[in-house]
Amino acid sequence: MSGNMAFAIELFGQGVANGLMYSLVALGFVLIYKATDAINFAQGEFVMIAGIVISALASAAYEFPLWLALFAGLIFMIVFNIALERVVLRPLIGRPIVAIIMATIGLAFILRGIGPMVFGAAPRGITLPIEDYPVIIGPFFFTPIQLLGAGTSILFLLIFGWFFLKTRKGVAMRAVADSHQVSGAMGINVERYFALAWVMAGIVAMLGGVLWGSASGVDTQLALVGLKVFPVVILGGLDSIIGVVIGGIIIGVAEALAAGFIDPYVGGGTKDFTPYVLMIIMLMIRPYGLLGRKLIERI
Repeated sequence: MSGNMAFAIELFGQGVANGLMYSLVALGFVLIYKATDAINFAQGEFVMIAGIVISALASAAYEFPLWLALFAGLIFMIVFNIALERVVLRPLIGRPIVAIIMATIGLAFILRGIGPMVFGAAPRGITLPIEDYPVIIGPFFFTPIQLLGAGTSILFLLIFGWFFLKTRKGVAMRAVADSHQVSGAMGINVERYFALAWVMAGIVAMLGGVLWGSASGVDTQLALVGLKVFPVVILGGLDSIIGVVIGGIIIGVAEALAAGFIDPYVGGGTKDFTPYVLMIIMLMIRPYGLLGRKLIERI
């Protein structure tokens, strides 16, 4: 096997692992879209705030054991999202979708300011009880956090996929997304499922905050993961969990190959914009994504 081929295979494995971690964060977009038919532009800030809370509690300032910091972070995200849904988003039920979208954009900027203001802006890390040495599986080379992240992502993607396809609550959430008014008229408690969707998105954000915070550190830049996974959602389809997995792998592999084969010749940077090039191409040829629903409106 040539050196370039071996390098490409190694990059492919790295891209798949990172792509699955992207998919976990992107799942938050899908959960909200499936229940509200709106896009949560604050999902990256949810990841950031979860990472900041957990890393702060586990730091020397608070000295929480890691397991307790993780549990406290989970409870915080559940309570925070319930309060957010009750105070900010519930009054928007039945309003135009753009109202919810604008509310999440405003919320994103608020969280970027409040998180560092309360817990401090100094970069922190989340140290998980895993080994530091690399793991070699055949021709593939992984860090332990990549394997943990990929495994966690696959597990929760399967859980949420089963929830939406096989449970009555999952079907009801999909009905709520189609029409708040019609769902309410048929006896579905729209407010309850609205809140459930945001709680689920908070749990996903907490997992993403732990994994990405452990991999790259915790500061306000962690919120950018929300923008980085947006191409994942567009490629896969806003309402498709399987599509998010496929989109995450495509974006992860494209990033890795661009960083390995193109960046050395152009001085870097292609890794950062390659996902958005793929997103624009997808919007031009298949705007609803690889596995998203094809909606046609006749005027």
